[in-house]
Order: sequence, then C-alpha cells, then structure tokens
Amino acid sequence: MRHRLVQRRRFVPLLAATAAGLVLLAGCSSTPATGVGPDRTAAGIDLSEGWDWTPQATPLELGVTHTQSTLDDHDPAESNARGQAILAKSATWQNVHLMGFGTLNPEPAPGEYDWSSLDKRMKLVEDTGARTMLTACCAPDWMKGGQAGRTDWSELEKAPDPASFQAYADLVGQAVQRYPQIERVQVWNELKGFFHPEWNRWDYEGYTDLYNRVYAAVKSVRPDVLVGGPYPVMISLTPDDTNASDELSGPWGNMDQRVLDALDYWFRNNQGADFLVVDGGTAVREGTISGRLDDAARKFADIDRWLAQRTDLPIWWAEFYPDVPQGQTAAADSQASAAATLSAVGAFGRSGAAGALLWGPQGHELEYAALWTDATVASGGLPTPLTASWEWLVPRLAAGGMELGTSQTAPLIAFRAPDGGAVVVNTSDQEVPVDGQEPMAPYAIGIAPASS
Repeated sequence: MRHRLVQRRRFVPLLAATAAGLVLLAGCSSTPATGVGPDRTAAGIDLSEGWDWTPQATPLELGVTHTQSTLDDHDPAESNARGQAILAKSATWQNVHLMGFGTLNPEPAPGEYDWSSLDKRMKLVEDTGARTMLTACCAPDWMKGGQAGRTDWSELEKAPDPASFQAYADLVGQAVQRYPQIERVQVWNELKGFFHPEWNRWDYEGYTDLYNRVYAAVKSVRPDVLVGGPYPVMISLTPDDTNASDELSGPWGNMDQRVLDALDYWFRNNQGADFLVVDGGTAVREGTISGRLDDAARKFADIDRWLAQRTDLPIWWAEFYPDVPQGQTAAADSQASAAATLSAVGAFGRSGAAGALLWGPQGHELEYAALWTDATVASGGLPTPLTASWEWLVPRLAAGGMELGTSQTAPLIAFRAPDGGAVVVNTSDQEVPVDGQEPMAPYAIGIAPASS
C-alpha cells in the first residue's frame, strides 16, 4: 500500500461531449444510448486507420481491494447506497484483508475469535455480487511478540514470529472455513515485516516458510480455494543504484534485484501455488514519471512478459499504482489519475495479466484513482472520472476478445470490444486536434457504444 498523501480537490464535473457518439467523461457513470459504427468513435477519431492493434492476450479480471473506509454501515444511507450501486458494477473480484485495512483483530488471544468486522466486509461483497478474495495479512499481536488480548495498530505491518507461523496458518484456515464464499487467498501483503536491513535483502526464506504453511492449511480444509503469493512490490530504481538489476529494465528504470531474488527463491521453494501475486507503481522510487501515461505503464507489461518467461502461473496485480507526471493533480477525483489507471489496464490486457485489483475503491487521500467519492459524508458515493470507463471495461475484459490500440499519430490509446464499442483515452497533457470538432482535452476519456 502507498502512503503518500495529497490535499483533496473538489469533484471534477462532467465535460461536454465533443460530438455525438463519443462522450468524454469526468465523473459520469452512464453511457450514451446512440450507436456509432464499429470502426469509429465519432468525433472524427477513426479507429480503422492509423492505429496499431494488439489482441487481448488472455481474459483479465478486474476488481477492488477494500481499505479502511469502504461503505460502512455508519455512513449516510444515501451515500452508501450510491457507492454500493457503483461497486456492484465495478468488480469481478472484491478483496478484503484478514486483519487491518478496515477489519479488526480476528484472534485477539489464542483461541478467542472476533469475526464481527470481517463478517460485515464479507456481507458487503456478497450483497454487491462479486467473487471474494482474502488477503492473508496481517497477524494478531500475540503472534509477533505482543500481548495477548491487546492490539497495537502501530505494529500492524510486523510479520509474525517464525514460532507462530503455524498458528497464523491455522487462523487463515479458520477464515476460509468460516466464509465459504472465499475463492482465492493472497498470502501476506508486500512482504511486510520481512525486510532485513542488516542483510540488505528480503527474508524470502522466512516468507516462503509462512507461505507454505498457509498454503497447506488452506488446502487441508478447502482444497477448492486458490492460493497465491509472494506479493512483492516491483520496485523501480535508477540504473546507477547499487541494487539495480540488469536482468529486467526499460525506459521506466531498472527493477530492484533484491525483489527478483525473492521471486526466484519463491519460485523454487514454494510447495504449491495457483497464481502469482505482485504489485508496483510506474514511478522510480522517490521519483516521478514523465511523458505519456501509456509509456510509463509499459513497466507493467514488461514485468508481465518477464514473469511469463519464468512461470506458467496466472499473474495477478494485487495493487497497481500508475503515477501522473509532476505538476498534474493526482487524487481519487483526478482526471489524470483516471487516464493513468486506464493506461495500466491497457498494459495488463496486452501482456497477459490474469487479474488486477484497484486499491481503495472509495475516495481516499492516496494519489490514485477511485470509483466513488467519500461515502462518509452526505454528498458522497458519487462517480469519479474513472467510474464509467472502468464499469464498461470490467465485463468485457473478463470475457476476453478485446483489442488494445495505440494511435500512430496522437497520444491516444483505445480499448475496442468485439461488438464495436470502444473506450478512447488521451494519455497526455496536450489537447488532441479532432477534425471538425472541439479538441479532445488533456487526459480525457471517451466511451462509444456498440453499433446498433
């Protein structure tokens, strides 16, 4: 999870359409009813010529991860209802954490369980019709040197002690027994607590021991549940960094070799896995991106292709953080962040990722897109600049058969469905001229429905 904070900005209003057939979106969750031809998005943007198209590599299932504030029952009723209506159309999968990020300590003392908060999150997932994923993180205090019966939330990201690995695995087993709706388990989160500064590397041996115990515990009680890991952050470094890898690099930077070492160990030593879990952002650590958003998102595609050369496991992005260039607003209601998110989704579609989860679907203080505004206030639960296009993409990418396009002459990308509908994104901070019409605004997103 990212921790950078930004000042909130006001909700971005709906932009005017540039022409019939293509509606440019900034905070709108409905699409027009008029039809256009399968090779055009109207507004003079021709998708039949001057574009490079790549078939979708494999079905891509999009979802969300619930965090601290996500449609809680103490929110204003109307805001909550609006948010739930968006959520019901926005996720093939919904992911919740075993402990933390909105859920309480499920086992405050050995053998004493409190499932109340997790019960509520699981009900939310069921009520909004999604499939359920559990992130097996984090651990009760007594498993990591703390006092039984107390929860010190400042120690949330501490890993359990090795002596408690089995107790933690047993707790995860209890969870998947309690909630038959759980279909997938991600083991731990970003290798939290497993980095050893004195070694200058991750304790991948310790993590893999924990992973194997959780895998065995889950399969012993629910063989049908799919289990994956190791969930590292795919950190980008500058080429001159002493930890920069020569093995995986691109215009976006060089991968941190310590992360690749952790993956390599897990590949060789896990005792079973159903999918591979990673996360990461587009910016070089402590840096920023420059240029077109789809160029920055190439990092996700490069990583997917590198991983696919080393494993047959389906690749899932548990978190992904597409940054915006310096000087651009980056927040849940940011048009630039919405365009950056779609650029990342396009990279996943091209390179064969099987799943991607949006961290924090409710408006938050992180510098990344969300799907509805803060539902803790009476005016909340409203769509954001990302909502309509994300809702449009979720079922179509899951079905497969989409085409991913890049304009040869303009900073535009597009998603084209077999029925002729399309989403077009301006990935730059420049207006795009459109013959006979108003230009496409910076970072604008347009949806054209299927031909009738």
